[in-house]
Amino acid sequence: MNDTVSTRREGGIFEVTLDRPKANAIDLETSRIMGEVFREFRDDPILRVAIVQTAGDRFFSAGWDLKAAAEGDAVDGDYGVGGFAGLQELRDLNKPVIAAVNGMAVGGGFELALACDLIFAADHSTFALPEIRAGTLADAATLKLPKRIPYHVAMDMLLTGRWMEAREAHRWGLVNAILPKENLLDHVWEIARQLEAGPPLVFAAIKEVAREAEGMKFQDALNRITKRQFATVDTLYGSEDGLEGFKAFAEKRDPVWKGK
Repeated sequence: MNDTVSTRREGGIFEVTLDRPKANAIDLETSRIMGEVFREFRDDPILRVAIVQTAGDRFFSAGWDLKAAAEGDAVDGDYGVGGFAGLQELRDLNKPVIAAVNGMAVGGGFELALACDLIFAADHSTFALPEIRAGTLADAATLKLPKRIPYHVAMDMLLTGRWMEAREAHRWGLVNAILPKENLLDHVWEIARQLEAGPPLVFAAIKEVAREAEGMKFQDALNRITKRQFATVDTLYGSEDGLEGFKAFAEKRDPVWKGK
């Protein structure tokens, strides 16, 4: 896209890199660019999985650009199609997204990682929500973090602004794995290739059901699944891929997913 946000494609994998020295902070313009990038990923039928990474190994992202805010970027300004950093509010994103956290994930940078489905972190990475010290709300993190880790641990981070090191984050299940920084991207790409080879219609159904059922009672959500009232579930159950797994098992071969 430009020097700040670049992309790379390899088959169905879409790598997005934020490179905005010194701390990969995100202003309104960068957020709008990221929104267009992630919308491209969502709408391209060839793309199956995205990797979100940032340049350098000191900051994954410092989040909201306070210098830009001091120069006139309004906190309630136009973040673009996907909300802050292009992911927080991007509707109908039914493809897996992996965060490769290499360094400090702070405030909105931490929220960017939380907007991803899987988080892998370099072993020196740290996480924090310092908004409390500035007397403001870490809005997306307040909604998401208590659903990713135990409530009392999330409240500790939100109420005190303390730092959490990678090993603790892994212990609480916030990150899927921690790796030496030199091995991080290789591992993330290995996971991405595994997902790329998986059934895209099932992934879409998993993401929609998990998202839409969040506020439902269990039986209501299950009834909607069995009655094919989720769009992605209806597509899956009426698709070629919906039978492919059974055929592949019966024929003792690997399944070939077509996404249709």
